Amino acid sequence: MINITKLLFKTDNFGDSLRYHPSCATQQHGTASGRGPVVAWNITRTCNLHCRHCYSNSTQEIYPEELSTKECQKVIDDLADFKVPVLLISGGEPLSRSDIFPLMEYAIQKGMRVTLSTNGTLINLEIAKRLKKMGISYVGISLDGLEEEHDLFRGKKGAFQEALQGIRNCLKIGQKVGLRFTLNKRNFHTLEDIFQLIKEEGIPRACFYHLVYSGRGSTLQKEDISPEETRQALDLIIDQTKTLNQTEKKIEILTVDNHADGVYLYLKLKKTSPSLAQEVFNLLSANGGNRSGIAIGNIDYQGNVHPDQFTSNHILGSVKDKNFSEIWQAKDNALLLGLRKRKALLTGRCQNCTYLSLCNGNFRARAEAVYGDIWASDPACYLSDQEIGIEV
Repeated sequence: MINITKLLFKTDNFGDSLRYHPSCATQQHGTASGRGPVVAWNITRTCNLHCRHCYSNSTQEIYPEELSTKECQKVIDDLADFKVPVLLISGGEPLSRSDIFPLMEYAIQKGMRVTLSTNGTLINLEIAKRLKKMGISYVGISLDGLEEEHDLFRGKKGAFQEALQGIRNCLKIGQKVGLRFTLNKRNFHTLEDIFQLIKEEGIPRACFYHLVYSGRGSTLQKEDISPEETRQALDLIIDQTKTLNQTEKKIEILTVDNHADGVYLYLKLKKTSPSLAQEVFNLLSANGGNRSGIAIGNIDYQGNVHPDQFTSNHILGSVKDKNFSEIWQAKDNALLLGLRKRKALLTGRCQNCTYLSLCNGNFRARAEAVYGDIWASDPACYLSDQEIGIEV
């Protein structure tokens, strides 16, 4: 994640302490010294929608291979002992799981910060109150465009209104909530409208995701926006962040799944505000770029452990056989060791990029999806050869 608001306005939010602490870039299997990684847990594969970009290939069917309540509690015990700072509960649609509330409450009681990633369609006012009462730190609700675009992307007519009502229900009772938007060719033109919606609805946080070619999203490379469109999107996001944060109440705007965004912002600031650019450079250096397999880990609905939620084809182990903490700290897993020392393994444009220390090679899942090589360059890097210092 690149916190545009943090970089431009020096704001402080909980996640920033995990992203920009001076020791972040030196950690090998956690977010900070003595702490485990942020864990994204796809606790169910069942979902009431059928989204075009779903990395977990979720459907409405019930999957019998899901971890039981007791197995989930055992996982939570281990994650708490491993000092995992954030447990991001996702799916499928996590609220479709019958025991999801006692499981989230159990994790909170164990001292973990629990966040919920949801399509929002099931969050009525009573559910919002229940989330607030149990202490869910943050609810991220996906809106991938305005009504027509969102409903098409999500595979259900009416999904936009249901998700928007979910956001409103959270806002009404004071549950922290934010908007999640995945950039693609079908919704790129709605970006300004989404920012208008953020202002009108008083949404305090928005995350703009780049498409990752994984799961059903693996067929969507052709629907990704072009490098030029990506630059236009970032320009708009940066400008809107400045506009939104000219008031005392800061609205947190982040981009996700493309660390080239941080470099792009730094290069823009170098031309207009060199001193701020240097501060941004220092924060990005502390962050160290993509940290899949380092400070980000994933558990799927069956209990398999992956470097992140987009690399389901790479199984590091299963929590049915070993604790997550054991799997994550193993010294004999070639993929984990490679991800943690990846700079020497990366090829193509990444190998000679001036800003490799800020990006760390970006997303390996996209490289593997396009080139069949997990160490190839990320095809979604939109920076020119001249900008990254490798122009011949």
